[in-house]
Amino acid sequence: MTAAGSMTGASGTDGGTVRLGAGAGFAGDRIDPAVELARHGELDYLVFECLGERTVAAAQVRRLADPSGGYDSLLAARMRAVLPVLAAGAVAGTRSRTGRHTRIVTNSGAANPLAAGRRTAAVARELGLSARVGVVTGDDVLDVVRRLDPVVWETGEPLSAAPEELVSANAYLGADGVRRALDEDADVVVTGRVADPALYLGPLLHEFGWAQDDWPTLAAGTVVGHLLECAGQLTGGYFADPGTKPVPGLARLGFPFADVGSDGGARLSKLAGSGGLLTTRTCTEQLLYEVDRPDAYLTPDVTADFTAVRLAADGTDAVRVTGGAGGPRPDDLKVTLGFRGGWQGEGQISYAGPRALARARLAGEIVRERLVNVHGLAADAIGVELIGAGAAFRGLAPETDPLEVRLRVSARASGAEQADAVGWEVESLYTNGPAGGGGARKSAQETVLVRSCLVPRDLVASSVTVLEA
Repeated sequence: MTAAGSMTGASGTDGGTVRLGAGAGFAGDRIDPAVELARHGELDYLVFECLGERTVAAAQVRRLADPSGGYDSLLAARMRAVLPVLAAGAVAGTRSRTGRHTRIVTNSGAANPLAAGRRTAAVARELGLSARVGVVTGDDVLDVVRRLDPVVWETGEPLSAAPEELVSANAYLGADGVRRALDEDADVVVTGRVADPALYLGPLLHEFGWAQDDWPTLAAGTVVGHLLECAGQLTGGYFADPGTKPVPGLARLGFPFADVGSDGGARLSKLAGSGGLLTTRTCTEQLLYEVDRPDAYLTPDVTADFTAVRLAADGTDAVRVTGGAGGPRPDDLKVTLGFRGGWQGEGQISYAGPRALARARLAGEIVRERLVNVHGLAADAIGVELIGAGAAFRGLAPETDPLEVRLRVSARASGAEQADAVGWEVESLYTNGPAGGGGARKSAQETVLVRSCLVPRDLVASSVTVLEA
């Protein structure tokens, strides 16, 4: 497999292009497409975007349970998979098309970037490799928000009015920390809460030396980062819909890369022979993904105007991107707040055949009654879903009467014992409830509630620590 439509030229530092590859688009993403990119993509940078607000919350739960944890659970697996490919005895052993070694950037540090950096260095040592691991910190602003007492978006009230215990506050950092880590010759850069496009913008700042107030160019780089940040979504994964939008080879979906010039313009593509497709339609959907105002997309680095973006086909599975515009960055940074949310228990069981819906509904009523009367849970803390009968529509569509239904019972609980009771009661339906239940599953875990606020950017500063492996 070779790179489709490879562009010639040296690195961005001497007037050529920089090749950025998307290695992951979320915490649970596949690893093999990243390995293919590492092996055949001739990349300058391989970027693993693994952090969302949901995964920040999950990471905070892990950190609360184990102060040495709290980073992406697949971090070590990803590093073990790609470091040997990028290194023949040393990380700098395998060269990109520009003659330099491929470097890695990732926000897999999640709630504990320093621990993630140490784990990355340990994996490199286990593999017999040498590496400089740059760790970007500074997103932890717990002390700042406690002092400021900002208004919480979701409640409209001051932070101090929240009844739950605040356990974390992570600001969305920009690209500067990533740039400084690369300036210090880091082979791998590990961050915590950094804005997704900034993971790609940081290498471009390092390579091209763009000024931090060159708003149009920063916006163009942010457009590239936003297009790449979800990896397989750009190459047809989230785009695919049988019949209306068919996508070939989804079981071997290839992840995208971009050749970016010094003006921020880029050519997007994927490895020839990999599954999926990359067209102006897939790019348009991704450009608008999770965007409230296309004319004012707020990031820590720039206010980007996506309405000026132009997409043009440039061969098979290749698209040219030009025309990003932008203005000054916001004065404030968004902060993700984490509160102890108590415990949550869950149980699931399936019913099939005649009267499946009626049996599943009866089973839910039995479990709800026992959770209230035997285990002391509040009735309004219990949720019952009949999956397959219209549960996803939350009453907005008529309930159907399917041949099979999956009952899901979940509940907020005061502690681990109550949370365990939810799954226990569902499982007990095997012999104590309606006929024909099967495939029971249960879980219980402590939860973190995620909310948001703003803090002035001048109260937040990133720093870089370099670890040697």
